[in-house]
Amino acid sequence: MVKTPEQEHPVEAFGWAARDTTGHLSPFNFSRRATGDEDVRFKVLYCGICHTDLSSIKNEWGICTYPIVPGHELVGEVTEVGSMVKKTNVGDRVGVGAVVGACHDCDNCNNDLEIYCPKMVLTYSSIYHDGTVTYGGYSDTMVANERYIVHFPDNMPLDGGAPLLCAGITMYSPLKYFGLAEPGKHIGIVGLGGLGHVGVKFAKAFGAKVTVISTSPSKKDEALKQFGADSFLVSRDHDQMQAAMGTFDGIIDTVSAVHAISPLIDLLKSHGKLIMVGAPDKPLELPVYPLLMGRKLVAGSAIGGMKETQEMIDFAAKHNITAEIEVVSMDYVNTAMKRLAKNDVRYRFVIDVGNTLAATRP
Repeated sequence: MVKTPEQEHPVEAFGWAARDTTGHLSPFNFSRRATGDEDVRFKVLYCGICHTDLSSIKNEWGICTYPIVPGHELVGEVTEVGSMVKKTNVGDRVGVGAVVGACHDCDNCNNDLEIYCPKMVLTYSSIYHDGTVTYGGYSDTMVANERYIVHFPDNMPLDGGAPLLCAGITMYSPLKYFGLAEPGKHIGIVGLGGLGHVGVKFAKAFGAKVTVISTSPSKKDEALKQFGADSFLVSRDHDQMQAAMGTFDGIIDTVSAVHAISPLIDLLKSHGKLIMVGAPDKPLELPVYPLLMGRKLVAGSAIGGMKETQEMIDFAAKHNITAEIEVVSMDYVNTAMKRLAKNDVRYRFVIDVGNTLAATRP
């Protein structure tokens, strides 16, 4: 007999889910597993809305299973811990990002890179080790293996910190891995959106000279005055781009729309690195000759492993880095998704789950 989401596990849970490719979210009763020996359970207080959530609820990649409870930037307060949990206590402020499981035995897992494990389990719309579907943070409660729990320092606001579990680590990890987190480097950030704005903050905290590269001249004041970028480059301005050729040590490209990367490669110094973190839905054209003439690199990067994610949160707390957010209620989520599709957000939506979810129960 096939069990309903409410019957699968012993702990009642409530959230909002999408049932089909319209992506419309509505109240949803389901269940979570009992707290295992190595598990941490927490009450969800805030959950960021990532563009991945929007793509997932509409099944744009064709890999999702309905119903979908989205949300992989969830934070809250611990309510229960398993008997073998070592580093987490009831009352701790914690979060969960995009991953809740992996094999823990491959080279990637052994190097704290669970995100690159072939058997990695995503926080929602994935199959957990027990064969059940995972559900994300647009919900009242969460349970996860302690390995996937991120601890939030006391001075890190949960609402502004939640998006760092995706946007923050997506920018922090390539800056560190590709040697771009050293003082004095000239770093370009392409796109000043949910990813780009925190990327500017991290790069500045590392001591870099930061240039925002954007198609939108209207974002110049925010880039320079609000986020502390050193300069602003309009990518559609041929003269500006020509003047900046060969001056960047590294560029992080956050754009998920199809776009030309040849002009960005031209901006790099010899041995410069263009790191792709956006995910266009169609292949980009890669010109090889400019790579040869300067030993330049085009690479990709996802989020990061759990050890690095904790390192990122601690670094962000030390340097007072949070995302710029618009806090919304649970019943506003469908409007938020429509606005997100139009890029009508400065710069990340965060759902006030703790104060607004219960009121939406049917």
